[in-house]
Amino acid sequence: MDKKRLRAFITYLQSQQTAQRFLHRCYQKINVTDAEVKSYENCNAFMYYLEHGQQFYDSGKKGKPLLQPILYFYGMVHLIKACLLAKRPDYPESTTMLAHGVSTRKRKKKDYTFMQDEVKLQLHGLFPYFSEHLFSIRSFPFEKAKMHDLIALIPETSSLFDFKKKEKLTIIGTGDSSVLKFPACLLDNYHLTERAFVGRIQTYLPKVIDKKSNQSSIHIELAHPLTTSFGPFFMHGTDQTIHFPVSREHFLHISEVMVHYLILYNLSMLSRYETEWWGDLLATKPDIDYPFITHFLQITSEKVPYMLGQELYGMYQDSNE
Repeated sequence: MDKKRLRAFITYLQSQQTAQRFLHRCYQKINVTDAEVKSYENCNAFMYYLEHGQQFYDSGKKGKPLLQPILYFYGMVHLIKACLLAKRPDYPESTTMLAHGVSTRKRKKKDYTFMQDEVKLQLHGLFPYFSEHLFSIRSFPFEKAKMHDLIALIPETSSLFDFKKKEKLTIIGTGDSSVLKFPACLLDNYHLTERAFVGRIQTYLPKVIDKKSNQSSIHIELAHPLTTSFGPFFMHGTDQTIHFPVSREHFLHISEVMVHYLILYNLSMLSRYETEWWGDLLATKPDIDYPFITHFLQITSEKVPYMLGQELYGMYQDSNE
């Protein structure tokens, strides 16, 4: 979706009248009892979530990297809550949903590196809640996630991995085309026959209308193009190229929004509680953590508001059908 139109749509929602109308239509679509009453009750909170989220991001972009993880994380949290309020009129239903839903190791090891650090998923809190209600993900492909593996799922970081000669994602198409082209070498990486490989990915695709293959590639034609960055198909935010994991360990059915949340949570905890490590990283740039972290911060500042804006616009389109 065009970014200018998306920004205009978010601006349009930032009044009591337009926010209430939007929520009313969303609630009617999902058959909420007393949809009109609920939309009036929630319109101010919805509007402020959007406004505060944007202000956190704007402050982060204008400021130095020292505070960016905190500002971007809480900007993301506010935008997620706006999306949730459009689908869950009684959010938060309990105080357990106010926790982050993810945790990190309390004490860092002596030879700590960010890329090898992990986050652990919790049973309750915002992460499992929004994963279920925004993206229909009720079970996760991992209990713990390593930063290296999460960052590898973001297409815009592929160039850094390429410099290390460790390709993590390969381009298989573009968002304006319904044809995907998979390198045949993926079959060896996934230890699958062509038929089994196509059967595995077909679950996560729109309707497949044709399939062709040769010695070098497998071509799959879809009923319509992919439009969102949802694993195992991740979309580049600038050129709209679609990327697919080179190895099966990164074949994960999760939204890229979830990936950014986990990375930002960990970075925000580091910048708040590991001040010596964080200060040294920014001042002396000692190892490979620095380019990956700073590059990620640049990406997430633009991509997360866009992806969550797409979620809201999708709800708007659905409610007007």
